[in-house]
Amino acid sequence: MIHPDTELRFISPVVGYGVVAKKFIPKGTITWALDELDREFTPKQYQEMDDTYKEIIEFYSFRNNVGNYVLCWDNARFVNHSFNSNCLTTAYDFEIAIRDIHPGEQLTDDYGYLNISEPFRGIDEGTKRKVVYPDDLLRYAPVWDKKLVAGLQDFNDVNQPLKKFLKSSVLKKIDSIVNGESEMDSILNCFYNPVPDKKVQLQKVLTNGVHAKR
Repeated sequence: MIHPDTELRFISPVVGYGVVAKKFIPKGTITWALDELDREFTPKQYQEMDDTYKEIIEFYSFRNNVGNYVLCWDNARFVNHSFNSNCLTTAYDFEIAIRDIHPGEQLTDDYGYLNISEPFRGIDEGTKRKVVYPDDLLRYAPVWDKKLVAGLQDFNDVNQPLKKFLKSSVLKKIDSIVNGESEMDSILNCFYNPVPDKKVQLQKVLTNGVHAKR
């Protein structure tokens, strides 16, 4: 479920539609949470679909760490890519704002952590990165982890309308991370590895803890 203080707006002929903040959304706010209405399709289910449905799944869904396609039921499926996104996903089935999001500003994700199937060239934002690759999580997980740890420090200090969609075990984990009692699970846990034999780099990052720092 997407944050309630957002709406769908037409951005431009190039970008199309996007999700825009209607009110101020501070850093550390849950901007999206997986809920019971979101649909999940296995690769087998996808392969058995008519081509019309496959096109919809390919365009609007992302893949989780087991390779299933997750199709959001609400406007969350319209969140656009940015190489300098203001939202980041976590290993706990929710996303947070990693910086303040102001009214009229788009909510954006970096598609590099959404397990895309094919690389694509994004809109030039003046960043060094120009292309999104399927294995970007292997490259940028440490950078994204640092941003997540910093964002989570404000988790308990801001209004959280989507907090009710998180499991109690997840909330306990977040509290322990914020209090410096445990390490945050790396965003690399979201990575779908289509070639299971290639585990070396993945395991190297997963075994390195991510500490919260005040």
